[in-house]
Amino acid sequence: MNLFKSLFGSYSKRELKRIDPICKRVLDLEETYRAMSESELKGSTERLKARLADGETLDDILPDAFAACREASDRVLGMRHFPVQIIGGIILHQGRIAEMKTGEGKTLVATLPAYLNALSGKGVHIVTVNDYLARRDSEWMGKVYRYLGLKVGLIVHDMSNEERRAAYNADITYGTNNELGFDYLRDNMVIYKNQKVQRGHNFAIVDEVDSILIDEARTPLIISGQGDKSTDLYERADRLARTLKMYKVKELNDKESHDDVDGDYIVDEKAKTATLTPAGVEKAEKYFGVENLMDVDNITILHHVNQAIRAHGIMHRDIDYVVKDGEVIIVDEFTGRLMFGRRYNEGLHQAIEAKEGVKVERESKTLATITFQNFFRLYSKLSGMTGTATTEETEFQEIYKLDVVEIPTNRPVVRTDYPDVVYKTEQAKFKAVIEQIEECHEKGQPVLVGTISIEKSEVLSSMLKKKGIKHEVLNAKFHEKEAEIVAQAGKKGAVTIATNMAGRGTDIILGGNPEFMAKAEMRRQEFDEELINEATGFAETDDEELLNARKTYQELLKKYKEELKDEVDAVKEAGGLFIIGTERHESRRIDNQLRGRAGRQGDVGASRFYLSLEDDLMRLFGGDRINSLMESLGLEEDTPIENKMLTNSIESAQHKVESRNFAIRKNVLQYDDVMNRQREIIYSQRDKVLDGEDLKDSIEKMISECIERNVRRYLNGEQKEHWNFTSLRETYLGWLTTPDDFHYTPMELEGTEPEYIINLLIDRAKQVYEARELAFGEQLMREIERVMLLRMVDTKWMDHIDNMEELKRGISLRAYGQKDPVVEYRLEGFDMFDEMIASIQEDTMRLVLTVQIRQKEEPKREQVAKPIEPAGDGSDPASKTVKNKEKIGRNDLCPCGSGKKYKKCCGKDK
Repeated sequence: MNLFKSLFGSYSKRELKRIDPICKRVLDLEETYRAMSESELKGSTERLKARLADGETLDDILPDAFAACREASDRVLGMRHFPVQIIGGIILHQGRIAEMKTGEGKTLVATLPAYLNALSGKGVHIVTVNDYLARRDSEWMGKVYRYLGLKVGLIVHDMSNEERRAAYNADITYGTNNELGFDYLRDNMVIYKNQKVQRGHNFAIVDEVDSILIDEARTPLIISGQGDKSTDLYERADRLARTLKMYKVKELNDKESHDDVDGDYIVDEKAKTATLTPAGVEKAEKYFGVENLMDVDNITILHHVNQAIRAHGIMHRDIDYVVKDGEVIIVDEFTGRLMFGRRYNEGLHQAIEAKEGVKVERESKTLATITFQNFFRLYSKLSGMTGTATTEETEFQEIYKLDVVEIPTNRPVVRTDYPDVVYKTEQAKFKAVIEQIEECHEKGQPVLVGTISIEKSEVLSSMLKKKGIKHEVLNAKFHEKEAEIVAQAGKKGAVTIATNMAGRGTDIILGGNPEFMAKAEMRRQEFDEELINEATGFAETDDEELLNARKTYQELLKKYKEELKDEVDAVKEAGGLFIIGTERHESRRIDNQLRGRAGRQGDVGASRFYLSLEDDLMRLFGGDRINSLMESLGLEEDTPIENKMLTNSIESAQHKVESRNFAIRKNVLQYDDVMNRQREIIYSQRDKVLDGEDLKDSIEKMISECIERNVRRYLNGEQKEHWNFTSLRETYLGWLTTPDDFHYTPMELEGTEPEYIINLLIDRAKQVYEARELAFGEQLMREIERVMLLRMVDTKWMDHIDNMEELKRGISLRAYGQKDPVVEYRLEGFDMFDEMIASIQEDTMRLVLTVQIRQKEEPKREQVAKPIEPAGDGSDPASKTVKNKEKIGRNDLCPCGSGKKYKKCCGKDK
């Protein structure tokens, strides 16, 4: 492989060679567009659209579109794209991933392909990791698009449907992955087409593409409503878990799963599972007073006990979650941010709440769900940019059909990456870290220390306090000050401790960040906080107060830039930003992201990772061999090993974990692909109904199929005396049959065939149908059919999602019978899907032929039937909590309008 690379160059180099002529054509047009007047440059958009209308392709107009956008950016923002940024833009337009290092201006790069593709009129989505970046970029880069005559939209939390629709109808729309995904799900739950907000999925540019498409791929988006009330089983299971003895292993093997294990439950740290031992099962049976915990009747108790031991054995406070204001809040393992409103699924969140002694919230019911993998595969063209994608190249290719191209930096990277040093104990490692910080601090070199958990960041913080070293801590507990802390991490002598630095969205500028210093001065001058934020924004305005604030900000910015010049030189002289990693993350990408904070735009800097044999990664995946090496050398606790071979060994351990995590994500996708095919069928059928398709023929066909299916189910077999006329009569009693129907003598029965009964019932159904259409009027009848069908589809689909989740939970056991669980899941899933479709047809037919309208005039749309609407959204394993509309009580009036109680009408068979 290395020989091939040396002969032909790497894949990225070969691709860059192919792209170089296109880049040159863009650069050759620079003077032409620079010479244009304002009106000529602004007229580029219409000229390019006309060329597309005349049959040219986006590739044909690319050089002109890029040159126009580049010139507009220079005039409006004072920023002209570098050649490497043009190359990045071409890669994105081609539907690929551009790997660009930190500080290379990815935000500006996206303007080129976004402008080009927006000319098609089909819309472009630029996806960011949080609302702040979406808002900032839409205002900042939006100036360029608006200058060129395009509309820019923004999708953030707490927007109305009208605002969302307007944003999606814009030429270029900025938004977060969560908001875009939830809008897609909500669009497929509406009752009327005009309630939809999205207009299709043409082209997406995903910022921090590895974070969104890889890290969050295990987290399906779930819109959920309130489910059953939380039971006291969580507290009872928690009390039991506190009495059980835990047995920790690196990896579960046959011996440790036997009766001789000294514990009530085994925690496998590698697989992150908790399993009851026979002794634990016995204690649980005694505690709950049941004979056999594994009996199907006790499955609920077993589930609660399993979640309780998971909460105690696997989920750790200040690592996996924090408790804040009486709530359990998840910590994102990749970014270290708090994930407000997100909850673990399957009762795990409730088990943690019971463990922490806070209020146990009720469980939620899934209304709609999709994985990010399948959501982003909806786009006709998908592209992305990040500083770290190469390590996940295989996954991008296999799951999304995206290749990764490394873009060279505008200036050479001069950061020094020192080999890892490994210590025997964590205590020795932390001591060495503190010594390194002291050394840097003394000469004024800024230090950024990366930790993988809140707990470790606080341990280091307390050690630094004892040494009297002033420092800042950035973790999920202090996320409000995130941007400010990161921005000033490059000041002379600054020491910053931060959990995972992925996707921070703020550059660390050597010598300090003048923007944040200007803001701090404005606060001292008692400017309102909202005004300060607006002063640094880019939205168009004629507000005098805001214009004054912007003027003050610009003056202060200029002042601090001048003041910091000497400090910048001093920091560079001291060696630039020094990055210290205190532990290797499971993913090499997260380590690379931490390293990448130093050495931006040709700055000097250095990085080193300090490890110990007690670190989780070393202990679980690579420690034995290194441990035995240290033992054989007889090294002291404080003596480190620093060796390139050792670093390679650690990276090999990380590679193993990445491969395992990829397998997990791929497995999630294989199961979701089954659901995805079913989802596509359901959603496409919904769209036909929403598009106003006349359902009369479909309803008549549905009625015929349902009646034939039921008749053949009850009247089957050669021996007619065994035909089940009673069940058939009761199925349609009161609307198609009477108590006097189907009482045949043996002689009459002899001459009766199923076809006769089928035709009899179909004729009756048609008479009822025609009579109702005559009574209600054709227009109202079509409306009733439409709403009833949609309501049944949504209700049954929700139940089907739950049933498929239950099937997935137990299907893995089929592997013991030498069967592929995914194949079994697919086969059984489609059987269940067919049953659901039959059930939708049955219930729609029943409602259409029995629904009553209480007033003679045509009712308002919402009075025909109320749609089941979510009041919010959620995701899994962190599903957002949402409150659904109240459930219909069995003694309430039936929503179908019959005037009967629900239990005696539509709810009779529930």
